[in-house]
Amino acid sequence: MLSESRRSLLVFNGVGLIATAILSGWIYFFFLLGAVDLWPFVTDVPIHLPGDRRAWNMAHLEGITNGTMLIAIGAAGGYLRLGERAQAVLVWAALAFGWLFTLPAIANALFGTRGLEFGGGPFPGSVTLNNLVFLAGWPAMIGVHVAFALLLWGAWQYRRQARVQA
Repeated sequence: MLSESRRSLLVFNGVGLIATAILSGWIYFFFLLGAVDLWPFVTDVPIHLPGDRRAWNMAHLEGITNGTMLIAIGAAGGYLRLGERAQAVLVWAALAFGWLFTLPAIANALFGTRGLEFGGGPFPGSVTLNNLVFLAGWPAMIGVHVAFALLLWGAWQYRRQARVQA
């Protein structure tokens, strides 16, 4: 079982990621309108935001998806049978993939990069910023695979124990 402290850390960060998604969602909304329009307070203030629709959609959905995932891992933590070290690795791997998939997606929308290939590949945008986004993806990529291997193992061990006790 994940400790209460670790479960609360995952839920707290999940909520933080969803709050980040809300913020990027507002920026996405203003991007689509081409103006800040919050009737009756502020109406039709022209604004030019960089990026494209796909990038802003991705930035918004990364926060929602990863935030929900961290909350789900925290909620399911009582159904995982893992040792102390495996619990710590799971939590830090989950935090790494949650934030390091979300924040670079927002950077991609803001700076017109993709971060899919070192050197920029066929995509426009700053090669230096693209490379930073690309490199930020490595801990996230490793983290998601490690986290899901541990989740599968922990759930399997819990299930095995539950069968023996039944």
